[in-house]
Amino acid sequence: MGINTVAVIGAGTMGAGIAQVCAQAGWKTNLFDAFPEGLERGMNAIDAFWDKGIARGKTTTEQKVEWAANLHAVSNMAEAVGDADMVIEAVPEIPELKHKIFAELGAMTRDDCILGTNTSSLSIADIAAASGKPGNVIGMHFFNPVPIMKLLELVQHDSCSMETIAAAESAGKAMGKTTILVKDIPGFATSRLGVVLGNEAIRMLADGVASAKDIDTAMVLGYKHPMGPLALTDLVGLDVRRDILLNLKKSFNDDSYTPHPLLEKLVAEGRLGKKSGKGIYDWSSGSAEETELPK
Repeated sequence: MGINTVAVIGAGTMGAGIAQVCAQAGWKTNLFDAFPEGLERGMNAIDAFWDKGIARGKTTTEQKVEWAANLHAVSNMAEAVGDADMVIEAVPEIPELKHKIFAELGAMTRDDCILGTNTSSLSIADIAAASGKPGNVIGMHFFNPVPIMKLLELVQHDSCSMETIAAAESAGKAMGKTTILVKDIPGFATSRLGVVLGNEAIRMLADGVASAKDIDTAMVLGYKHPMGPLALTDLVGLDVRRDILLNLKKSFNDDSYTPHPLLEKLVAEGRLGKKSGKGIYDWSSGSAEETELPK
């Protein structure tokens, strides 16, 4: 199935990034958010990203004009998805919210519309069942920042059709992504490995093994990671990482996934990472600076 029109549900950091790469792929892209201020922030974030690319000489003004013409802010979900060939949901990791949205999408979309969910850890099968069109639903797990990160983790559940998988792989390629296909197991491949590494790095930090910078440098220079696990935790969001760990703990009935107390404490204090200005690092200057951690 060819893709001409895409709808993205949720205009937060991930949703805005997904909408941006869809517009850059040449598709008519409808960005929807239930909150007008959220939709405006998302559109502004995309515009700022394009302007930064122009300032750095990576893209041109002509490209921005072309991409912007593909992007549309839509305040009504039915309008956003009605003529879509593919819908990608990117709302917070709250099962009830995702199930509600997919029940609505099942009724609002065409029978041949691909329905992707950007969840990083929730059951794709459960989300698919809520839609009433399980064969059309696939996990499409993007990585932050979406316009830069090359991986797209596709997650297949038992009822996912081969046509849906092929369409998602083709869409990923058009967006400039390398796709991997994994089974619908809690945490998939990336989140399961990533949160465990991040949780252990936080444990090392709390135990005084080394500073946050030095722990991160160890993984960047010693293992060729592009970013250290603590800086990455700040980028993803400490609350997101905490929630994934709790989901894995419940799904596997395994206490080894228990979030470290320091992670819980940071979340409780509202230190959620780069999005809140401070997490493990202080991001107020625009870069990761060492900061005092709660006892």
